[in-house]
Amino acid sequence: MPFGGSLAATGILDIPKQRIVTYDLQTLRGDIFGGLTTMVVALPVALGFGVASGLGAAAGLYGAIAVGFFTAIFGGTRALISGPTPAMAVAMAVVIASHADTLAEALTVVMLAGLMQVLLGFSRVGRFVAYTPHVVVSGFMSGIGIIFILIQTLPFVGAPNALGGPVAALRALPDAVSNINVSAFVIAAVTLAVAFLWPRRLTRFAPGYLVALLVGTVLGVVWLTDAPVIGEIPTGLPELQVGMPSGTFLLHALQPALILALLGSVNTLLVSLVADSLTGGRHNPNRELVAQGIGNMAAGLIGGVPGAGAPLGSVTNIRSGGRTRASGVLYALFLLALVMGLGPYLEPIPLAALAAILMKVGWDIIDWRLLSRIHRIRREHLIVLLMTLLLTVFVDLVTAVAIGLIAAGLAHALQLQRLELDSVVSVPFLDRVFFGGQESAGTPDSLAARVGMVQLRGSFTVASSHKLVEVIGDDIKGHEVVIFDFSKTTYVDDSAAMVIERLIGVADSARTPCIVMGLSGSVADTLHTLDVLRNVPKSRIVGSLDEARRVAKELLAPQSAPPDDD
Repeated sequence: MPFGGSLAATGILDIPKQRIVTYDLQTLRGDIFGGLTTMVVALPVALGFGVASGLGAAAGLYGAIAVGFFTAIFGGTRALISGPTPAMAVAMAVVIASHADTLAEALTVVMLAGLMQVLLGFSRVGRFVAYTPHVVVSGFMSGIGIIFILIQTLPFVGAPNALGGPVAALRALPDAVSNINVSAFVIAAVTLAVAFLWPRRLTRFAPGYLVALLVGTVLGVVWLTDAPVIGEIPTGLPELQVGMPSGTFLLHALQPALILALLGSVNTLLVSLVADSLTGGRHNPNRELVAQGIGNMAAGLIGGVPGAGAPLGSVTNIRSGGRTRASGVLYALFLLALVMGLGPYLEPIPLAALAAILMKVGWDIIDWRLLSRIHRIRREHLIVLLMTLLLTVFVDLVTAVAIGLIAAGLAHALQLQRLELDSVVSVPFLDRVFFGGQESAGTPDSLAARVGMVQLRGSFTVASSHKLVEVIGDDIKGHEVVIFDFSKTTYVDDSAAMVIERLIGVADSARTPCIVMGLSGSVADTLHTLDVLRNVPKSRIVGSLDEARRVAKELLAPQSAPPDDD
């Protein structure tokens, strides 16, 4: 493709080596069926996400078309389907409620988010998303699922959505229940029942979401006609939403735009991993971020909901036969054809039916596999999971992800601390063993152990640095000579290096001479660069145990010499 080729020299859009798909008639048939099936499944979800975002049902379709089309063309993941997602819809609702006064301002945030995703792709940060701890992802996605369930409780009983997220929905729920629209409630209940009870074996012929939507719509059109409906949907191509916001607003828009960009990027790359596992391929994360950014900028230009990699659509596409990017392009074109000619037929769809479908989507998003094992999760991981989940539901998405990552990092640091401290060996050497019985070492007690060795094996980071002094400080003070053995040390970060300087200081304060042994490679570079060994004479920095033994004998010899007879 021209876009990928023009940037090939940068390496950003290079496609990793993977199994090549021979494009033949069978592959084309699979892509057509995959794109068509995905369009059917994604239609009610896109409408619902458009309503949930605050931009309207049509915006959900426009976003699905724009993001789905451009990410399929420029993306780096085979058979990935992109479009409005729960996280992006919720985040967009927050943007509209808290950061934008007009539609033009809200869409400006979307375009800025797309631009940031492009920049993230060019900065090659995509590969780091794979290291996001599962408990953070699980807590975040489960929180999103709960948010959708809570928010949709109002339209489920026929009440309008409340601004302010799930907390506002819970506060408004008692009044909504007391003024319940019975028709809307019946439609929602039947739709939800169909979505849950539709047999899995029949989904290959008719997806459960679509059947549930049809049943709910028929109820609303034929019998229960007083339930609130979607209303007018524009037909034809969407108009360009071009506006020039003020410089002050652009500065304020950077924060919500960054939120959308990060949420969309993390969501997409995690779904890319899922797609890889189903297709046997290997995605290019940086190329995928660039493509997602282009898609979201296009969505902002035509008034669409921002999107990301959609797990439901991607899995449906792959399981229905889609194997290449053509399936994603066809999915977007099928949606475009629907908007061009069938828009009026979507207007009578009851909002209660969409609410029921979105509640089922929220239920499916919750990570029940991990939550069912919650009693077996390590305590620190359980804290991270619950903290991320609760912050997602009751505070905001960015705070949840940020604090979740910090808490997960601390939990990981505790685990690293245990592993790193287990690699510290403090050994007292008997004189008769260490010096081989040589009298030159001089001691009347054959069981004396005047020399101690501190051996640091493996890597040492900030995780264990603050504990090193506490663990081996007393051992250092208990000997007349201490040897620091770095021969099996592979890595020392700056924090651990400074603590090694403190250990040497502990030895100096106890008048215990230090010998440094086995320095090499990056460990030596770090210690010398930070001037950690400035108080250790060069004669005491040795390469082997034999040299350390010789220096130790010299240090102990004056203490073992007999006193003068004067």
